[in-house]
Amino acid sequence: MANEKKIALVTGGNKGIGLELVRNLAGAGCTVLLGARNAERGQEAVRQLQEGGLDDVYFLEIDVTRQETITAAAKQIESEYGRLDILMNNAGINLHGDGLPGAADVGAVQKVFDTNFFGALRVAQTMLPMLRNSVAGRIVNISSGLGSLTFNSDPAWTGRDVKLIGYNASKAALNMLTVHLAYELRDTKIKVNSANPGYTKTDLNDNAGTQPVEVGAIAATRLALLNHDGPTGQSFSKDGPDPW
Repeated sequence: MANEKKIALVTGGNKGIGLELVRNLAGAGCTVLLGARNAERGQEAVRQLQEGGLDDVYFLEIDVTRQETITAAAKQIESEYGRLDILMNNAGINLHGDGLPGAADVGAVQKVFDTNFFGALRVAQTMLPMLRNSVAGRIVNISSGLGSLTFNSDPAWTGRDVKLIGYNASKAALNMLTVHLAYELRDTKIKVNSANPGYTKTDLNDNAGTQPVEVGAIAATRLALLNHDGPTGQSFSKDGPDPW
């Protein structure tokens, strides 16, 4: 008998917002594949979730910077489930050496882009055939307010002084991926949106964020579970639509 539960993949799912997304989707009745590049950490995260009563969570090795692991993950999903209903492009990094354009380490900027933008593009491309097999696929790109050109150019914005050319630009590019994918898939039942978690306390910012992961995961969780009449090609925080 076919699996009637939604099949969800969360990249970078072993900690931070990703782990909270896994928890939320499993709690909503999905079969969740916790994607992580480190098998030991990924399996430990799954063990803890299962001990907490979330039995339908499974580790899936996937490094968004290595196409061979993405391809292998896609083949495993196809073999075991035949489809993918929810893709959460959550994996992301922030590196020392990033900063203002005049001083940023170009190598660091390239590495940030390789994970935050190219990684999401690789995963979306590779998983798209399985998402097309879903009756109502959902792609959620975990972006940031730092990726908004409107926010970045607003002198009154609270985050105006956080100018990391690699990180901010990679999230702006991720937002463009959202817009273009939504356009490409406009005649399908697949919806594509960006989620802005807000300044969330995670390893990404050395736990300097001002809100817990439970709050940071609100917008993305909503977008993953959108009804058929929900939006596509937009960006949202927990409080509503965000400007590009």
